[in-house]
Amino acid sequence: MTFAPLLRALAACSVLAVAPSLAHAADPVRIGLIAPFSGSFADYGKQMEGGIKAFQKLNGDTVAGRKVQIISKDTTGPAPDVAKRLAQELVVRDKVDVLAGFGLTPEALAVAPIAEQASKPMVIFNAASSSITTKSAYIARVSMTLPQISAPMATWAIKNKVRKVVTLVADYAPGIDAETAFKTNFIGGGGQVVESIRVPLRNPEFAPFIQRIKDARPEAVFLFLPAGEQGVAFMKGFRERGLAEAGIRVIATGDLTDDHVLPAMGDATLGVITSFHYSMAHDSPENKTFLKAFAEANPGAGRPNFMAVAAYDGMRAIYDALKKTGGATDGGKFVAALKGMKIASPRGPIMIDPDTRDVVQTVYIRRVEKVGGELHNVEFDKFDNVKDPGK
Repeated sequence: MTFAPLLRALAACSVLAVAPSLAHAADPVRIGLIAPFSGSFADYGKQMEGGIKAFQKLNGDTVAGRKVQIISKDTTGPAPDVAKRLAQELVVRDKVDVLAGFGLTPEALAVAPIAEQASKPMVIFNAASSSITTKSAYIARVSMTLPQISAPMATWAIKNKVRKVVTLVADYAPGIDAETAFKTNFIGGGGQVVESIRVPLRNPEFAPFIQRIKDARPEAVFLFLPAGEQGVAFMKGFRERGLAEAGIRVIATGDLTDDHVLPAMGDATLGVITSFHYSMAHDSPENKTFLKAFAEANPGAGRPNFMAVAAYDGMRAIYDALKKTGGATDGGKFVAALKGMKIASPRGPIMIDPDTRDVVQTVYIRRVEKVGGELHNVEFDKFDNVKDPGK
């Protein structure tokens, strides 16, 4: 049986529910968490799960009179076909009320038609291609978009007299978004992009690309790579081939110096400048509360990163929406409750744009420094109330 007939069957069954308010009181709110929990992007799912645990440690597992149940599904990603199949199973078999997670854009795009057909709210915890929220009226995002954090990096670079750059990005939608937004602002400000390099999303071999950067002799390389192992590999090659000694600076999106992997990257990252929406070193009461809750809820998990924070904020958005709807999970009412929502996040204040359903937030410029003998992304400049310029 295909998805559509199964969905119609479920819809027919729902007509028989003559007392939906009583069903709300009895049934849990089921959240289907779709993310990679194994494979090269396994940390994405684990960080999201850690953020959820931190949130529920502070706020419990009940909201608006209903228990909240998390059903996790491993895409082993990036695997859009697997993500789509898992979403179908969650909607039809597990009867989830909300779809959430989505570490990688291809997986989020594959699931968007399921959310649209099933009228299920879909809350994005990471996937950062600008176009995602345009694919269904039921999608909202609490994380970031790559244009949102890349454009300020270009503005900062021009302001600080960087004029000649090579760009290197992962060759998929978020990387292309990052490249486009950076180049638009950088060239528009009078800068020159002497070469644009795109590398495979899976297992790129950086040595030839790093040599091309060195040969081009730019003042800086602008970089976007997915958080995790690739950043470690790039910085190792950057150090070994002497690009820093050649006077080439690294300016990047914050995925490169992801808080979770930064200790493994070592002192080669010192001085790297990044633009991003969250740093573990962010100084606020909300962040201190989050860090304490994460450590207590996830013993031995290491540092939380931006995906943990997005999951933490995503759960806040889901809980607050349920409070507004009185526990109802009707897709239209739920998304209406999300529009314009303001959250005091560990990263600073955020809002879900009522028109685009995308996040509006502060983008920080950070430098990798040693604080108390440990590497951290230290914020030293910022751009307030940044919307996604891709829309």
